[in-house]
Amino acid sequence: MSERTERTAAAQAILAIPLFNQLMDELEAGEINGAVAAPYDDHEKRQGHIAALRAIRNLRSRIGAIASEGQPSGGRPAPA
Repeated sequence: MSERTERTAAAQAILAIPLFNQLMDELEAGEINGAVAAPYDDHEKRQGHIAALRAIRNLRSRIGAIASEGQPSGGRPAPA
């Protein structure tokens, strides 16, 4: 098995773990709630929560991209 297929298989395994998805959802919700609940004039605190939220979403996106490497995109069919 090549390194690429091993990475793809590992990423797919991570995404198949329900606890991983639940934890990521909880982390996202916590950062969103933290940003919303931050004091109006505390821009640094709000920005910190938003930065953490972006990091969580980027991690999920990256794992999803690795999991779908080498698979058909499922895009539009070729014209006849």
